[in-house]
Amino acid sequence: MRISMALASTGLLLLLSVAAADMSIVSYVGRSEEETPDHQRSSNNFSNAVAGEGDSLRFVGVCYGTLGSDLPPRSEVVQMYKSLGINGMRIYSPDREALDALRNSGVGVILDVGGIDAVSWLGDSFANAAAWVQDNVRSYYPAVNIKYIAVGNEVLGDGATQRILPAMQNVNAALAAAGLAAGIKASTSVRYDVFASTSPPSAGVFAYPYMTAIAQYLASTGAPLLANVYPYFAYRDHPEYISLDFATFQPTATPVVDRNNGLVYHNLFDAMVDAIHAALEKAGAGSVRVVVSESGWPSAGGFAATMDNARRYNQGLVDHVAQGTGTPRRPGQLEAYVFAMFNENQKTGDAIERNFGLFYPNKSPVYPITFPNLHLEI
Repeated sequence: MRISMALASTGLLLLLSVAAADMSIVSYVGRSEEETPDHQRSSNNFSNAVAGEGDSLRFVGVCYGTLGSDLPPRSEVVQMYKSLGINGMRIYSPDREALDALRNSGVGVILDVGGIDAVSWLGDSFANAAAWVQDNVRSYYPAVNIKYIAVGNEVLGDGATQRILPAMQNVNAALAAAGLAAGIKASTSVRYDVFASTSPPSAGVFAYPYMTAIAQYLASTGAPLLANVYPYFAYRDHPEYISLDFATFQPTATPVVDRNNGLVYHNLFDAMVDAIHAALEKAGAGSVRVVVSESGWPSAGGFAATMDNARRYNQGLVDHVAQGTGTPRRPGQLEAYVFAMFNENQKTGDAIERNFGLFYPNKSPVYPITFPNLHLEI
C-alpha cells in the first residue's frame, strides 16, 4: 500500500567555503515518495537530453505519483509524457495499468518494488524474487523499457535496512535467471541522511555500515545508486547560510569552493551529488554512478515554496542535466528524475507535500517550463 511520506526533519549539514567571502553554506537533502511509510519524496526532470544510446549519462525523467483522487487515467499520463518529450518515468510500485500503458512508448522506467513489506518478501527467498520478476518484469519487458528496479525507497530502521541487500541479491539473481540482467539493473533509492560528513562535498562518507555493503554490491553488478536529493529542504531549513540563487541554479549565485580539492560549485545540487560520489569512493565503490531518483521544489504550501522558485529550480535542473556537463567531481555523467508530474491531493503531512507537481490534475501546467528536446514551453 502506498503511503504519503512525511517530511523528515533530520538534516545534514553541507559546509562549503565560499570562494570570495570565506563563508559557510549549510545544506540538507532528504525526502521521498509514496512507497515507503514515513518518508518524503520527489524527482526531477524531463526530456531526451540527447538523442542516441548515450542518453543514460545525461537523462531527465519525471516521477509519476498517484496519491491523488482526481488524476488523469494512466493511459493519458503516458501520452502526456510522450507528447511533451519526457523520456523517463519513475513509478512507485508495479502498477499494472501504468505498465500496460507504457508498452511500446519508449519511456525509460524506474520500477519500484513497493514498500518495506515487498522488500522483506523479496529478501526471503530467490523463489519469491523469481515470481516477482516473472509477474512484473518479464511480462512487460522489453515492450516496457524498464531500466532500473528500485528495491526499497528511503528504507528506515535497523531491521528494515538489513533487508535491502538480500532483496537486491535475490532480484538480481532472478533477473539473471530470466536473461535480463544485462539490460535491467537492481538498486535501492536512498534518502540523503544515509550520508554522514558532507562538509565539504569531498568529505562525504556513508553514515551506516549497511550502505558500504550495498555500495560495494552495486559496484560488482554495474548498477547505479539511486538517491533522492532535495536542495529545497536545505534552503528551507538554513536560509541564513544558503542563498536562494545558489539553491535554484541561478547564474548570479556566488560560486563555492571545496577547500579540500579546489573544485568550484555553482549550485547546491552539484555539491550534494558530489558528496554522494565522495562517499562511494571512500566505500571502495568509486565506479558506481549516481542516479538522482527524486528532486524537486514545491510551488506552494511552505517557506520559499512559490511558483517562481519552483520554476527556477526545476528548469535549472532540466537545463543542467541536458547540458551534459555533469558535476565538478564527475563531469559528463548525470541522470535525474524530477518530482513530480502532478500535484497529489491525498498526500499527508505538510502542505508542500501536495504541491510538488509540474501539472495540475486537469493536465494544465502549474508554471511554464521548457522541455529541451522538443523546444516546447508549456
